[in-house]
Amino acid sequence: MIHVASFTFNPFAENTYVLYDQTRECLIIDPGCHNEAERKRLTTFIDKEQLKPVLLLNTHCHVDHVAGNRFVAQRYNLPLAIHRGEEPVLAFAAQAGLMWGFRIEESPAASVFFEEGDVVRFGQSELEVLFTPGHSPASLSFYSRPDAFVIAGDVLFRGSIGRTDLPGGSYRTLISSIEHKLLPLGDEVTVYSGHGTPTTIGHERKHNPFLTEA
Repeated sequence: MIHVASFTFNPFAENTYVLYDQTRECLIIDPGCHNEAERKRLTTFIDKEQLKPVLLLNTHCHVDHVAGNRFVAQRYNLPLAIHRGEEPVLAFAAQAGLMWGFRIEESPAASVFFEEGDVVRFGQSELEVLFTPGHSPASLSFYSRPDAFVIAGDVLFRGSIGRTDLPGGSYRTLISSIEHKLLPLGDEVTVYSGHGTPTTIGHERKHNPFLTEA
């Protein structure tokens, strides 16, 4: 069984996730920690639970989701994994942060690249990789079939969807990603989003105005 721990970091109220199983190996997804207090919250949890980080993942590479990439990669000596289509977004992230008045450390380059249909393995667990662009050019979602949840980044929120007015965004592409990749997962599947509280596919299918009007 995969355990999901979440932390809300930085001025954008971004959700960072730590996933771990009974082996204590863990993944760190979208570390948004950007100051000492936030970094300490993350490392204290990892130390307390006696976890062993084995991979750093970004669902996508907007500045609020990569603010802690360098810290996490250096602290735990981890490779960074993304979709190759997010490399330009990652390269621009620190500069984009300055435009928002949000200064971050430059992220290390990615060295692991995932695509649709790949599998992320850690401990005794697996996550299926889904290609879900639209909010960003090459956003990925990570689905645990046995545990019925998906880490969806900024693709789908409780009652909303990711914005599509940033470079590489597309409303039609985002709606297509949700309809063809996330909704078929099943109503019981929990959605852990990049911002806000968890939801379920079933709740969004029935109540999300962007989907009921699509």
